[in-house]
Amino acid sequence: MGDAESGPVRISFNSQLRVEFRGATVTSDAGLLLPRELDERLGLTALIERHLTDPRTGRNSQFLLPDLFRQSIYSRLAGYEDTNDAERLAEDPTFRMLASRERREASVALTSTLHWFETEVLTAEGNYQGLARLNTELVQHEATLPSTRRAILDIDSSESPVHGAQEQSAYNGHFESVCYHPLFVFNQEGDCRGSRAARGAAWHRAAPGPC
Repeated sequence: MGDAESGPVRISFNSQLRVEFRGATVTSDAGLLLPRELDERLGLTALIERHLTDPRTGRNSQFLLPDLFRQSIYSRLAGYEDTNDAERLAEDPTFRMLASRERREASVALTSTLHWFETEVLTAEGNYQGLARLNTELVQHEATLPSTRRAILDIDSSESPVHGAQEQSAYNGHFESVCYHPLFVFNQEGDCRGSRAARGAAWHRAAPGPC
């Protein structure tokens, strides 16, 4: 059901209360609006347009590249593990507000479109390299801010399980699964300062130290 067209129901025992059904406007991911504000101030849209290439031509681009990029990133940030959740999130008020103005009155991408974006667009060689440049530029932007503190970097890895014969995946003995095995660099505040793709072979954490 969508939003109810009738007015709110008044409660007779307490006139200050009213009951109103607005199921289509309920969201559990409103916290994503804060990092969305941060990425706006960091100029993420411009960085996406500068470093990533959209393979679509003509009018075959219902969803803009920055919208697909944000939907992919923010769904993982909210704890949704794969693109299957896109079917439900397509109408979620928060995810619609995260998108560009043109998409806010419509829905965001469904599973098929988001899957295509993640497995074909982002994995293209030019965009694979573009992601690294985008991340580097974000880090350099922060590095130019005045600071007298010493930075301590922590290098760690993560498991990203895959199903089937996915390219560049491999069996990892530590995690006992076939997976991607990306490496991440974090500062002492927990911010990710860099990442690098790695095959699934076991890799162990290096001790943090000053840089």
